[in-house]
Amino acid sequence: MTEKDSVIIYSGGLDSTTLLYEERERIALAVTFDYGSNHAARETACARHHCQRLGIEHLVIPLAFMGQYFRSSLTAGADAIPEGDYDEANMKSTVVPFRNGIMLSVACGLAESRGLRRVLIANHGGDHAIYPDCRPAFVEAMDAAMQAGTYEGVRLAAPYTALSKADLVRRGARMGIDYGQTYSCYRGGERHCGRCGTCRERQEAFAAAGVPDPTPYENQAICTT
Repeated sequence: MTEKDSVIIYSGGLDSTTLLYEERERIALAVTFDYGSNHAARETACARHHCQRLGIEHLVIPLAFMGQYFRSSLTAGADAIPEGDYDEANMKSTVVPFRNGIMLSVACGLAESRGLRRVLIANHGGDHAIYPDCRPAFVEAMDAAMQAGTYEGVRLAAPYTALSKADLVRRGARMGIDYGQTYSCYRGGERHCGRCGTCRERQEAFAAAGVPDPTPYENQAICTT
């Protein structure tokens, strides 16, 4: 029987849901952080759904201070989210400063508290240009810090760092993941807006993967398979 030795940072989005299913035999705890983002409620509902389906313990930890004190369009309401492509020039305003560093620190403490040895995060290659705390150098530095700062040498596992979002969609499709029960839109509406950068990235990933996109968009997909 596979040992459950891992904590996963789990938003309920496409990327971390793929990792949840891929590592489900080793995951003892999934943690969703609510830092006041526009889409927190939608993502958390999806996270709860999949954790219940897989029988994985799920915690929601509030980090309200980030939304209160950090500057980001991701916590400033739907109208603050830019429309257009998923690239640095357009999406830089959505950076929540050192978000992954803060969440990984909490997850590392949870791992050591529970005698677990790994923390999982689902950053991927498409994030590198926009988010400094998704890049390989950051992952390597945080892994080293976690090992040095814990008695048992907790490790950071970020297996998607060099992969594209389309790669993740292909993996998830092979596992039969219901991506209709995941959420990505930074505006946080009942339906994905289809216009913001993360909606476009989602559409493009399904198209590139050759997988039908089950997502209901207010403005229907700009890409076709």
